[in-house]
Amino acid sequence: MSQESDRRIRLARLFGAAVTAFLAVIAVVGFGIQADLPWWAMGAGALLTAGLAGWAGAQIGRQRGIRNEVLEPGETVLGTYTVEPPYTEHTPPAAHEGPQYQLRVTSRSMEMWERTVLLWRHPLPELRLISEGPRLRIHHDGREAGTMLMEQPSAAQEICSVARRHGATS
Repeated sequence: MSQESDRRIRLARLFGAAVTAFLAVIAVVGFGIQADLPWWAMGAGALLTAGLAGWAGAQIGRQRGIRNEVLEPGETVLGTYTVEPPYTEHTPPAAHEGPQYQLRVTSRSMEMWERTVLLWRHPLPELRLISEGPRLRIHHDGREAGTMLMEQPSAAQEICSVARRHGATS
């Protein structure tokens, strides 16, 4: 990775940490005021919450920063959709890790991510999408690139609709 790329990822981590910590502190202070807690109890709760939320936000920001590095100039993210894993893990992932698999639709392509690892990326005009209830079948170059079971049942329809507007066929 280049220094510029590292800098952008660090900024994404910092932004993620700051926003998440700020929102968590606001929630704790709001609850403390509503519950009529003493200032020292609110301060302790807010400090602890800010640290944990900031750490989680930094992880989320890092993931977004890494994913945004593959975008071409002028390309925008239209949606990110959680895909059910093909098998059930013995130990579920930690909450701060987020979903294991996500399908990301941009204005030019479709990407399949396993957390911060890009599994594949195909231009939308080269794709043929078929929605079957909560399942999304993706074809590239006449071959099936994958069948995805979407976490949200309506996500497959939404992805087909968004991708069609940007050049994919169904």
